[in-house]
Amino acid sequence: MKRRMRGMSATMWVDAVTVFVAVACYSVAWPTLHVTHVVTLPVQPFLAAFAAFPLLLVRVNPALGWAVSAGSALLFAVAVPHQPGSDLPFSVVHLICLIVLLFAVGVLAPMPLVAVAWASTSLLVGATMPGDGALFGWPLGFAALVLFALLIRWLVLSRRQLSAFEEENELERARRAILEEKARIARDLHDVVAHHMSLVVVQAQTAPYRVEDVSAGARAEFESIGATAREALNEIRGMLGVLRSDGQLPEHAPQPSAADLPALLDATRRAGVPLSWTVEGSLDGVPETVGLALYRIVQESLANASRHAAGADVQVAVVVGAELTVWVGNGPGTPGPAGNGGHGLAGMHARAVAVGGELVAGERPGGGFDVRARLPLAAGVTLVPAAAPQATAPHL
Repeated sequence: MKRRMRGMSATMWVDAVTVFVAVACYSVAWPTLHVTHVVTLPVQPFLAAFAAFPLLLVRVNPALGWAVSAGSALLFAVAVPHQPGSDLPFSVVHLICLIVLLFAVGVLAPMPLVAVAWASTSLLVGATMPGDGALFGWPLGFAALVLFALLIRWLVLSRRQLSAFEEENELERARRAILEEKARIARDLHDVVAHHMSLVVVQAQTAPYRVEDVSAGARAEFESIGATAREALNEIRGMLGVLRSDGQLPEHAPQPSAADLPALLDATRRAGVPLSWTVEGSLDGVPETVGLALYRIVQESLANASRHAAGADVQVAVVVGAELTVWVGNGPGTPGPAGNGGHGLAGMHARAVAVGGELVAGERPGGGFDVRARLPLAAGVTLVPAAAPQATAPHL
C-alpha cells in the first residue's frame, strides 16, 4: 500500500483529494438540506448531489462544473421552497462549492469565460442573498477571488515560461559545447594533417636535389607527387569545415605531449628541412595540456616554415624554467604556392590562450618569420602579456 502511494503522481493525488472533499461535502449537504429547504426524503440525495458533486470537475473541466453548480443554485433559489425563518437561497455547502469552482475557472479557463463566470456568479448571489449590501459586497468579494486566481495563473505561466527558457538555454549550451569541441578537433586535424602533408610536399620538391642521379622520369614523378600532395592539402582544409557544422563528433585520439617534441624535430629534419634546435630543462614534467599546446605550436610553425619558406634555415629554442618559452624562427626562403589559407596562426594563438599563455607571431624586418610563445607551468596561472621581443633574438 505504501509503495502504491509513493508511486502516485501529483495529478493522482489532486484527483484523490478532490474526490474525498466532494464526498465529504455530499455527506454534509444531504442530511442538512432540510434545514434550509422543504424537500422530501427521496429527493434529498439528488439535490445534495447537485450541490457537492460538480466539485469533481474542478480540475478536468472547471467551467462545466461551475455551470452545473450555478444553474442548480438558481434552481434551488427559485423552485425549491425554503424553510420558515431561513433566508438562504441554497445551502452553505452549495455556496462553498460554487466559490471553489469560480476560483478554478479563474485559474484554468479562458479569460472571456472568467469574466462571464464572475459576472454571473455576482448577479446570482447578489440578487438572491438577503441583506441590503448583497449587490455590492458579494461582487467585490468575488472580484478579489478572481483576481487572486488570475495572479496564481500568471505566476504558474511565468514559471512554465522560465522553465522553457532554461531548457532552451541548456540545449543552446550543449550545442555550443559541441561546436567548441568540433572546432578543437578541427584545429588538431589541421595541425596533424597540414604538418605531415607539408613534409610530403617538401620531400617531393627537394628529393631531386638531395638524391643523386635522379632521372628525368623520377624528377617528373616527384613533381607529380608534390602537386598531388598540395592539392590534397587544400582539399583537406576545405573538408575540415564540415567539423564546424552540426552532427556527431569523431572519437578522441591519443594526444602528443611535450616529451614527444624531440621525435617531431627529428622527423622534420629527416624530411629534409634544415632544422636546428635547443632544449633547456626537462620536458618530462611539463603538464599535459601545456605539453600538447607546445607540441602543436611547434608542429604548426614547422609546417608553415616548410610551406612558405622552402629551403630556409629553421631554428627552435625551448626553455623550461619558471615558465615554458618557445621560439620558432626561419629565414627567407623560396615562397610556396599560394593556397586557400587555413587556421594555423589562429589555432596556435587559441591554444596558447587556452592554457593561460600568450603567443606572438610575425614577419622579420629582413625576411623570414618568428613565432614566440610563453606558457605557464602551474595550473590555473595566466601569464601577463609582455612586450614583443626583438625579431632577431633567439630567446624570449
